[in-house]
Amino acid sequence: MSFARPFLLLLLALPLLLAVWEWRRIGHRIVLPFDDGQPRHGRFLGRLVKLLNLAAPGLLAVAIILLAGPQRMAQTADARVMTNLQFCLDVSGSMMAGYGSGTRSDAALEAIIEFTKYRKGDSFGLTAFGTEVLHWVPLTRDLSALRNSAPFLRPDKMPDYMGGTRIGNALRSVQKVLAARPEGDRMVILISDGQSYDLSGGVAEKIGAEFSADNIVMFYIHVADGAPQNETFTIASMTGGQAFAAGDPAALREVFQRIEKMKPARVKPSAPEPADFFWPFACGGLGLFGMQMLSLLGLRHTPW
Repeated sequence: MSFARPFLLLLLALPLLLAVWEWRRIGHRIVLPFDDGQPRHGRFLGRLVKLLNLAAPGLLAVAIILLAGPQRMAQTADARVMTNLQFCLDVSGSMMAGYGSGTRSDAALEAIIEFTKYRKGDSFGLTAFGTEVLHWVPLTRDLSALRNSAPFLRPDKMPDYMGGTRIGNALRSVQKVLAARPEGDRMVILISDGQSYDLSGGVAEKIGAEFSADNIVMFYIHVADGAPQNETFTIASMTGGQAFAAGDPAALREVFQRIEKMKPARVKPSAPEPADFFWPFACGGLGLFGMQMLSLLGLRHTPW
């Protein structure tokens, strides 16, 4: 056990001196006439009264100890390691194709929002990409920012220059965003339905090496029929992620569940920290206070 303000313990000398004085003091003697009786000494009762009178110095000692701030080391809950998770969503025109009862874009946004609900404590960002890149939602823990962005990210509302699919350009852009984060894990989930010409010629291997050097894990989800582009497998495997094909909304939800199992929220053990340790002294003080109150109900000692 330790104390936050140990210098105040020096004041314990005061209740100690008061206790010694209370125990040793005799008080005023009273001379009373007796005929032939032999009065009892009442030593037991006298010591009992003296003991009860020590409650006042004891209460002062308890108050001093509480002011000194008693503490003991307590094990705190393990700290959750935050993940900086950047969603990278294709907003090219092909994302308006039918997908279940809606479009590929709508299903992707619904799956993203659902995924964030069981990743509380992480920071999320959303990047829209086509031919160019637009960082729509910066990394934040405010999930409402993602939910409110959904109506504005439909491909039919995007300008014409967002009509292509350049995955390599999008990945390089989000790499800069995540590399600037000073703490926490880093992860990219990229959702697209197209083939990107800017990943060929060794570009995919270079991006994968750069992501790995920056400790960024990339997952790719192909929301269309057929297999993902080979280069996306290369980047994902080099970073510790994986590329998936999701031909319908049910498969898309299953992919997000698999990603959660592959990269669950990570916790790190936290070191014990000093915590207040008032309760035993407070209980002792209450006991002394009760003893003092009971002694005032009429217990007196007549010294003869």
